[in-house]
Formats: sequence, structure tokens, C-alpha cells
Amino acid sequence: MSTDTWIALYPEYDRDRRLVRRIPESPKTPPRPPEKRKESNGLAPRMDGRSWLMLIVLSVLWGGSFFFTEIALVDLPPFTLVLGRVAIAAMILWWVVLLRDIEIPRDPRIWLSFLVMGALNNLIPFCLIVWSQTHIASGLAAILNATTPLFTLIIAHLATKNERLTRRKVIGVLTGFAGVVIVIGLPDAVVTAIEPGGASSASEDVFALASFAPFAPVAVLIAAISYGCTGVFARRFKDTPPILTAAGQTSASTLMLIPICILIDTPWNLSFPKTDTILAVLGIAAFSTALAYILYFQLLKRAGASNLLLVTFLIPVSAILLGVLFLGETLALRQIGGMAVIGLGLAVIDGRLIRRKGGLRKSPA
Repeated sequence: MSTDTWIALYPEYDRDRRLVRRIPESPKTPPRPPEKRKESNGLAPRMDGRSWLMLIVLSVLWGGSFFFTEIALVDLPPFTLVLGRVAIAAMILWWVVLLRDIEIPRDPRIWLSFLVMGALNNLIPFCLIVWSQTHIASGLAAILNATTPLFTLIIAHLATKNERLTRRKVIGVLTGFAGVVIVIGLPDAVVTAIEPGGASSASEDVFALASFAPFAPVAVLIAAISYGCTGVFARRFKDTPPILTAAGQTSASTLMLIPICILIDTPWNLSFPKTDTILAVLGIAAFSTALAYILYFQLLKRAGASNLLLVTFLIPVSAILLGVLFLGETLALRQIGGMAVIGLGLAVIDGRLIRRKGGLRKSPA
């Protein structure tokens, strides 16, 4: 028998017909199929622990803006105050952009987006809310401003594919809004307008002649709708550094406010503001605008538009707690109960606690 025939019949032997141990070849492993990406289930990104911490810090920064505004309105008319706020914030933000050596975009399309963003997020809501606080109680302004998440949910549902309305979210937002009403109470709607110091300004004459005061609550609602549009529009800046987006929008709103301020407020007729007013403007510009917007755009990338606007519910809570810590104010039982209701609403929106309880119920005893 030939050697080749021997090997064919007895593969465990070599050509010298000696027994060898052959390791069988392992079958080829077929390539793993590519992982399928989970399809969007119509929900916004889930809030993690860091996102909730950022949301709380943002609420503290924005909660202080109502306090700063009340101080500054004593000496400054609304449009001048808003101009000072965004102009100083823009200078601070561009200074940081230069320090970090961030490339400034040259595409005119992104500057046009900054212009729209500045109008939706600064010009319209800031002017309307500040002006409304000269005619209605700040508590009522805060309650009306707390409707922002309601408008944001509707706008995000209509304009996006991954932030659809869900029953859980609607229930959570309505619960949070009820908590805001409980915390603040139902204040008197109309208050005596705050008279800016110094010479009479054109803005006072315009608003007095037109008798716009009854429309102050509507102005806050329009501001809330504008904020809702902002949360959706700002999604296009996901690839832009947050500080650059903040600097761009505050610069755009500054340019738009200059002619408005000149025509309506005639600031050259105003007396020089007091030290408290200057410090209030610096505080609202540096903390409630510049620093807050850096945090705002970072959180927008992490949590989405509808989740981000939940900060509106936390702003009254932050304002009250700041008063307790630094102004010696005391917490009323109603405020504690309202905060608990707000917390319940946020927990419903977050959904993790509900899912955890549901899982415990399904698990065997």
C-alpha cells in the first residue's frame, strides 16, 4: 500500500507511518452581525445624576435673576437693564473664548443662527419678563414663567422625532406646575409700576399712553413660548462649543437691543445708577447670564430640550431657599408642601422611581 493511500486511510499517522496526534481544526466562527441601534422610542434622553445636579445649579443661577432684576429696576428702565445684562455677559464670554483659544466660526449661516437664538432666548423673553415685573407681582411672573415646560413639550412634540409627548411627562409637568402655584401662592395680579430713577424716560411715556399694563401677564406667557422654541432651535448647536454658542447669542441680542434702547429708553437722560444697581447688573450678567448659559448648553446636549426646561419649576424653590439661607427668611408650611409636590412632579417625569416600583411588583415574592 502506497504512503499516500495509507495517509488517506489513516490520517492519524504521518508519512513514516508513525502515530501522531492531530489537533482538529476548529470551525470558523462566523462574523458577528452588526449591532442594531435601538430605534428611538419617542422619548427624550434620560436624566442621570449629573444632569440633575447641573439642573439644580442652573436653577440657582437663574433664580437669582429675579432678585437682581428687582434691585436694578429701581434705577434703570427695562430695555436698558436687559442691554446691560447681555452686553456685559457677551464681553465675559468672549474673553473666555479667547482664553481657551476656541476657533471663531466664519460661516455666515451659524451667525444667522446666533441671531435667531439671541432673539428667542434673550431679546424677546428678557424684555417681556423684565417689563412685566414693572406691572405685576414677581410671584405671578414666576408662576406664568413656570408654564415654559408645558409649551416646550408641545413644541418639541411637533418639531422633533425623539421628544414626543407621553402621558407620564404631561402628568409630571402638570404636577410640577401645581407645586409652583402652591409654593408661590396666588399673589395680586397688578402692582404699582416700579418707577426708574432719574429723569422721565420715553419708555414710561410709551407704556403709559398705550396702557399696556393689563397685558403684562400675557407678555410672560409669550416669553415662556419663546423659551420653548429656544430649547428646540438650540439643538442645531450640538457640535458647537457651549461657550461659543452663549457668546454668539448674547452678542447678537446686544446688537438688536442697542437701537431699541436708544429709541425707547433714551438712556442719556437717566441719572447715574447707584452702587447697588451696578452690582445687581454685574451679578445678573456674570452669574445669571454668562455662567448660566455655559451650563445651559452643556445640559441641553445631555438631557434634551423638554428635560432642560424643568429648571423653571426649580427656580422658585431656589429663590426661596436663597432667601432662607442669606436673608434670614423662614419657610412656611405651604412652601414646604409645594416643594414636595414639585419633587413629585420631577420624579414622575424622570420615571426611574416608577419603573423601579413597577419592577418590584412584578418580581416574585
